[in-house]
Amino acid sequence: MPRPQSVHDDELLVRLAEVFRRTGFEGASLGALAEAAQLRRASLYHRFPDGKAQMAEAVLDRVEVLLGEVLEPMRGAPDVTEGVAETAKRIGEFYGGGLLPCVLDTLALAGTPDRVRARAAGVATTWIDAMAAAAVRGGYPPDEARARAEDAFARLEGGLVFGRLFEESTAFQRAAADLPRQLLGGPPA
Repeated sequence: MPRPQSVHDDELLVRLAEVFRRTGFEGASLGALAEAAQLRRASLYHRFPDGKAQMAEAVLDRVEVLLGEVLEPMRGAPDVTEGVAETAKRIGEFYGGGLLPCVLDTLALAGTPDRVRARAAGVATTWIDAMAAAAVRGGYPPDEARARAEDAFARLEGGLVFGRLFEESTAFQRAAADLPRQLLGGPPA
């Protein structure tokens, strides 16, 4: 009978994500990942036989699930404006008000394997697609809706980079507060 896991999957992925979020792929040594996971390296390899790349992909899979919960109001609310506003609030909470680095950003840095970068791009595409669909629901043609969604994504991610550089969250908070206007039009927030 196998021994029970000392760290459950969700908690393990939270711990691994924190390392990748702070250091990127290259900077995430196996020692740092094992220490954060509170597991021996051998235990990590048992759970992730393909090593660090598999760990990063598992983290991104978890991020995509969590992001789905964040995006749900924008996708499903009968009133698209209310849905986008609720999603903007959730995005703010997801990123600690704009002071938490984005793992999509840090796992796109130099030295990250192509398969991990592609997975991060897939998660980002899920986010952008949801914003574009909201803009279409708000009355914009698909091409313009896509451009609005890409600009909104760049603004939010840029706000996170700004926050990491300057330990200041106001740029991100403005981008999140302005998300309904950016996607659906209207006066600036």
